[in-house]
Amino acid sequence: MVATQSCMLPLGTIAPAFKLRDVISGDFVSLQKKENAQGYLIAFICNHCPFVIHLLEHLPTHFNKIQEQGIDVFVISSNDILNYPQDSPEKMKELSKSHGFTFPYLYDEEQDVAMAYTAACTPDFFLFDSNLELFYRGRYDSSRPGSGNEVTGEDLLDSVNHLIAGGSPPVHQLPSIGCNIKWKAGREPTYFQKKN
Repeated sequence: MVATQSCMLPLGTIAPAFKLRDVISGDFVSLQKKENAQGYLIAFICNHCPFVIHLLEHLPTHFNKIQEQGIDVFVISSNDILNYPQDSPEKMKELSKSHGFTFPYLYDEEQDVAMAYTAACTPDFFLFDSNLELFYRGRYDSSRPGSGNEVTGEDLLDSVNHLIAGGSPPVHQLPSIGCNIKWKAGREPTYFQKKN
């Protein structure tokens, strides 16, 4: 597996709007500012990536808790399912059920949302404040497949706690590392080409 780093969208960037189908409910879900939301967490993942699989015993439980704290959570898969059928909406639905997702798992079929966020890898995390301004982007924690480091989610979860407490964005933010998003033929964005 080739490790790809996230692009680190500039802090303060306004979250790009999107409307995608949730594979769990079948409904379309939109990112929109809500009066009572404390923030918004968008995570790009997929089913087959070893870096994502490494987090799956930890991430869903804590994302469910984040929702309960008033953060809207959106998890998105943007991979090309023609070449990676294990990332199909049907397989996404199976994974969400087996791991107890209470947040939407969205399918970005055209890959436009991944491009709007300059998403480069799975997993890739973006935390926005109540005004939809980027507060944190980067890694979940320091653990990687085979690293021997315990999965804690400390980088992202500490940032969520800072946000909810009214604090400033963490000064020290490190990029996520994972498998590159599997772009459709001819769709690989220029930001990703420059990075790799």
